[in-house]
Amino acid sequence: MPKRVDHAQRRAHIIDALVRVAAAEGLHAVTMRAVAAEAGMSLNLVQYYFETKAHLLHAALDRLEQQSHQRWSARLAGLPRPVTAHAFIEAFLAEALPTDEASRTFHLVWTSYAVLAMTDPELAAQPFVEGPDRLERQLTAVLEQAQQEGTLDQQRDAAAEAVHLLSLSHGLGTSVLVGQRSADAAMGILRAHLDQLFQPPACPLPSPDTAAGRAE
Repeated sequence: MPKRVDHAQRRAHIIDALVRVAAAEGLHAVTMRAVAAEAGMSLNLVQYYFETKAHLLHAALDRLEQQSHQRWSARLAGLPRPVTAHAFIEAFLAEALPTDEASRTFHLVWTSYAVLAMTDPELAAQPFVEGPDRLERQLTAVLEQAQQEGTLDQQRDAAAEAVHLLSLSHGLGTSVLVGQRSADAAMGILRAHLDQLFQPPACPLPSPDTAAGRAE
């Protein structure tokens, strides 16, 4: 009886091989032949599952994103219930920073892909910004829920704040990746921003008419 092939497992094996090559040598150095050698497969077999390098790279980003979400979910599972919007976003920001091998590899591969896509039309054609777009929508929804619950100032623009959080996270992640600052220092900056974001709204000063009425 012929051995049954688990195609999903084989695809994952190829993607993991690409990630190892990218983490060791940089994404620019990745070739289909190098991935095949790392995976212990023939080049033809790798090309059977992924027709082009661009398709393989995009599949790798998807897999890395899924793994990051799993780690984020594990962080959330360890938090006291109910999970507040502040704690939910802090868990995301902590996962987004390159603090260990897994998160560092994710940040390195995604950033490298974005740089390569600027000059490679085939890579740019892959919808790799869908991941950040999904995160942006998710964070916006969490911030809007916080506004409904009264823990975030109604005057803030939830969508704009989500963009700000992602941009700050990406920038600080890169600064950690290149050794500009430590992960602890970057997390301290993010926590300070969150504390400022979730400060209770200031009580408005009474109008002159109201103040005069109280005086009477």
